[in-house]
Amino acid sequence: MCTSQLELLQVFFLMLPGGVWPQPASSPSAPVPTPSDAGPGSPGGTLQSSSEGSETPWPVPGISTLGPTAVTLSAPGNGTVHLLPALPVCVCDLTPGTCDINCCCDKDCYLLHPRTVFSFCLPGSVRSSSWMCVDNSLIFRSNSPFPSRVFMDSSGIKQFCVLANNSKLNYFQKLQKVNATHFEALATEFGGGSFTSTIQTQSPPPHYRAGDPILTYFPEWSVISLLRQPAGVGAGGFCAESNPAGFLESKSTTCARFFKNLTSSCTSDPALNAASYYNFTVLKVPRGMTDLQNMKFQVPVTLVSQAGSPLLSGNTCQNVVSQVIYEIETNGTLGIQKVSVSFGQTNLTIKPGTSLQQHFLIRFRAFQQNKAASLTSLRSGNPGYIVGKPLLALTGDISHSITLMKSKGDGICSVKRHEVQFGVNAISGCKFRLKKMDCSHLQQEIYETLHGKTSPEHVAIFGNADPAQKREWMRILSRNCSVSAMHCTSCCVIPVSLEIQVLWAYIGLQSNPQAHVSGTRFLYRCQSIKDYQQVTEVPLTTVVTFVDITQKPEPPRGQPRIDWKLPFDFFFPFKVAFSRGVDSQKGSASPVLILCLLVLGVLKLDTM
Repeated sequence: MCTSQLELLQVFFLMLPGGVWPQPASSPSAPVPTPSDAGPGSPGGTLQSSSEGSETPWPVPGISTLGPTAVTLSAPGNGTVHLLPALPVCVCDLTPGTCDINCCCDKDCYLLHPRTVFSFCLPGSVRSSSWMCVDNSLIFRSNSPFPSRVFMDSSGIKQFCVLANNSKLNYFQKLQKVNATHFEALATEFGGGSFTSTIQTQSPPPHYRAGDPILTYFPEWSVISLLRQPAGVGAGGFCAESNPAGFLESKSTTCARFFKNLTSSCTSDPALNAASYYNFTVLKVPRGMTDLQNMKFQVPVTLVSQAGSPLLSGNTCQNVVSQVIYEIETNGTLGIQKVSVSFGQTNLTIKPGTSLQQHFLIRFRAFQQNKAASLTSLRSGNPGYIVGKPLLALTGDISHSITLMKSKGDGICSVKRHEVQFGVNAISGCKFRLKKMDCSHLQQEIYETLHGKTSPEHVAIFGNADPAQKREWMRILSRNCSVSAMHCTSCCVIPVSLEIQVLWAYIGLQSNPQAHVSGTRFLYRCQSIKDYQQVTEVPLTTVVTFVDITQKPEPPRGQPRIDWKLPFDFFFPFKVAFSRGVDSQKGSASPVLILCLLVLGVLKLDTM
């Protein structure tokens, strides 16, 4: 009798919290229920056990029973993701009308299950959630407004879990479970050698994955090949023909070709003939290899502009291919729907050591998108700016990026310009050569050199600003040089420097902040030049500074404490006394000592 009572006393002390609740675990040691199991809770309802037929608890190994535990949900076991997850923003959708690789919330991908095409999902494109769990025996009635369920851990102990509203957990983590579908793939990837032969023909995948080579078919020779995108290799940038184009990978390459005998290569080299870049069909999906006679799996290459064949005329090789541009339209797992090609051609003079530089561009976009969407410039964020992306400006109804001066090798101002990158401070300079013109025309030409041919009037507040929506743009504050009345007839006040000041800040959730521009100013500094007709060069400077004016919010409060409401059982008075003692006398052992003396007194009476 004494021994059993002492054991009961120990269990009683273990069940009582020690004044301060244990902190939620940051990394649970085992999987927990998936989001599909987290049905709507019933606030205020009494929880029923599994034996009473309410629902079947799931095993949840590794959950602590001493206090609330934070549990991070993982993706469902079958790896599926809901069609176009309902996220407030899709931060990785930067290319309008085109499927962004590994952006699982991009509507242009038309993917029911993005993980079947993408190797991973970019942060911010999928959701996850967390659960707070306690021992179910400690709960009599749930008044939580959040969904709740009862689960069972590996020890067979029921756990009462509440789906926590934690906005910082907005990424999925996918649990890897082995099943019959991908058992062989995992065994091949991580396994070693085998005593038995596993040589067997594998069937082609049902659809292209991001980065997969694109299959082509030459009906004339009944040959399957790959769509090539020659790229430069080595110090000389020689063309490597074996470089394959990757599915959904829009990229541009440049390479050089050198000819020992252009007279013979002019009409015999297929790299110079436009016909060699479209005399084949493209397979919509890889499984089209199994039925090459079925034209529904093949897409012809459409010629956008007419291109002539190479022609040797005297000392000139005409109609030589200098640029190839492929436009490929895709529709998710349905594969490639349309392929078009356009060319740039040039003439080469036949002489020893003739060389040719070729450019190859492949662009992917979503199928059946309107022309305006496909021609829209790239976003610099969605919605907030991304550091390193161009700072967008608007002049009239035309959207463009703000640019900086660029100098040639000798320091003279070049026609080419640098893009201003958001969040990146920069400085550039060059020497401007003065021309023989009057002062007003000279001032105008220098202004155009400093800010570009197109003077920016507005700046985009967010990285995805639409030129048609004027409220998404902010006027640029500009201060030009003040030209006061001068008595010097040979003097001219010209701008010599431009300082672009950008004030920006983060807004939104701290877990997913979005950068936006709060204000922009163009500040010109001028200098008076005497006898400007005699001056040949003037140094110009442009400076760009970004100032972060983000105001940090107040730190969040801690986790809410659980309000214990227990039935009137044997231990209820002791729990109340213990709770009052902890709340009123922090660090005092008096309530615990009184409780121990009371229990020991009862035990002595029983043993006498």
